[in-house]
Order: sequence, then structure tokens, then C-alpha cells
Amino acid sequence: MATNKEDEIDLFREAIKGATPLKINPKKKEYKAPQKKPKPVPVNFIRDEKQALIDSISDYYEPLHDFENSEELIYIKTGYSPDILKKLKKGYWVVQKSIDLHGMISDEAKSYVVKFITECKKNNIRCIRIVHGKGYNSKNKEPVLKNKLKHWLAQKEEVIAYAQAKAHDGGGGAVIVLLDSH
Repeated sequence: MATNKEDEIDLFREAIKGATPLKINPKKKEYKAPQKKPKPVPVNFIRDEKQALIDSISDYYEPLHDFENSEELIYIKTGYSPDILKKLKKGYWVVQKSIDLHGMISDEAKSYVVKFITECKKNNIRCIRIVHGKGYNSKNKEPVLKNKLKHWLAQKEEVIAYAQAKAHDGGGGAVIVLLDSH
């Protein structure tokens, strides 16, 4: 009685009967399709572009139209209706994306804000929240990032306006920013 395996072998032999084996020259190398070289990544150029974006904003810039009343931050770029600022303060635009700067030193925060705004602009995000904190853990309990952030944002071409966030969005420790749509 033949086993299942023997039946399979016999069936295979019957199927290949009359077939001619391929002649392979063991000295010949197997042909491989030419590999396309990847395009070089301009690492230094990309790094320099990112650094230029960061360096394009100063910590000491004073916007001409910076409206400050007590501790609240509000700003609107010249040429835009004050109604935009009113709408922003009332929550007319939905916050689409948010970042938190807690625990960052000034240079880290500056870089992070610039990259964040650039990414939001690329992705057509108009309304963002930036949590800067109230400065409770900083030297002299002063809001260092809050004060620098107002200067940075006023220098960004994409920023139309910003206003202190409502209490449920971070209050005095956050700012809502409206970016240009194009």
C-alpha cells in the first residue's frame, strides 16, 4: 500500500515527464536590475533654512499695535479689522491644533513655535493654541515665555491676531492665534 507522500511523488514525476532541465552556468552571475540612486538630501540646506526661520524672529521686537491691558495679551496685525480680534476672543474660530511650551527654555520654545506655525500653515490650519504657562516655576515667578511669545508671534507673517485664551482653554497661561488663510 503506497502512502500519501509516495503518491504525490509519483504524481509529480508523471507531471514533469518529458520536461528538459534548464542549463544554468554556475559561473554566470544572476542579473539584477540597476538600482536607482536616491536623490541626495540637502541636510545642511534644510538645517540652515530651519535656523533662518528661527533667527528671523527676535526676543526683543516690540509690535507697534500691541494692546496690553494688565496681564492679558491681545494683538492684531495692521490692516485687519478689529472685529477679527473680537471674534477670536469670543471663540468664533475652533482651535484646530495646540502645543504646550511648559518646561522648555526660551530657545527651545522659540524653535518649537516657529516649526509649529510653519507646519500649521502647510496643513491649512488657521486657529491654534499655544500654552506658555503662567511662570509659577520660573525665576521670580514671572511668565518668561508669555512675554517672549508675544514678540515672536507679532513678527510672524502668518499671524493675523492673537488673544489670551478663555479659562477653559488655558486662560492667562495660553494664547489663541489666528493664522492667515493663504
